Amino acid sequence: MMNRLKCILTYDGAHFEGYQIQKEKRTVQLEVQKALSRIHKGTEIKVSASGRTDAGVHAVGQVLHYDSPLTITDAAWQKALNAHLPKDIWVKKVESVSGDFHARFDVVKKEYRYKVSLAKDFNVFDRAQVFHYPYPLDLEAVTEACGHFLGEHDFTSFCSAKTEVEDKVRTIYSIDVELKGEDLEFRIVGNGFLYNMVRIIVGTLLEIGQGKKLPRDIFSILEARDRGAAGKTAPAHGLYLWNVVYDDN
Repeated sequence: MMNRLKCILTYDGAHFEGYQIQKEKRTVQLEVQKALSRIHKGTEIKVSASGRTDAGVHAVGQVLHYDSPLTITDAAWQKALNAHLPKDIWVKKVESVSGDFHARFDVVKKEYRYKVSLAKDFNVFDRAQVFHYPYPLDLEAVTEACGHFLGEHDFTSFCSAKTEVEDKVRTIYSIDVELKGEDLEFRIVGNGFLYNMVRIIVGTLLEIGQGKKLPRDIFSILEARDRGAAGKTAPAHGLYLWNVVYDDN
């Protein structure tokens, strides 16, 4: 009899080539499956996640599931996994779920956050966690532009041209921007996100903050359905998969 486990984990993406397994590269999925294999005495246990994260992207609330024949408590699962995982991955919670739960297909919405430092001086200790952007920004313009993303839109202009997904319609529930001292944080919640979508949105908003684009330009950029119409892609290291929401949350 197989038991399905839901796992919430956090990781520092600085030294990973992304979440998904890639040949001869260090990835989060590989490290998790190696840990599970050790716990299962060499048996391969595959995991399914809520979605991929790119090289350098971090996670605070990534969710995955796996099936196991072992019968141990949720707390024991958490302890066992953390004992076998490298220190840049940490399992926050493990819970038993029904066999029809799926970490990817049951997602209701996701929250991403993007961290920017506007400080003049570069903090070397934040080099892999925060995007250093030492330029003056018009936050009123940025906030105004955020509102134009709300609702259902075709986000072709805000995803990588490399994406293989045909349906590029997504719904954005909220975009907030908060300044604390010299630290700027973007919080974006939606029903799903395309490849590089959050990073392109942030890059475009930063250009609006500098006056290179106007808040109302968001409408024409969305209508263009052309990646070249939007701003630059913000670097991966400022991005965090913050939370994944399911019906039972």
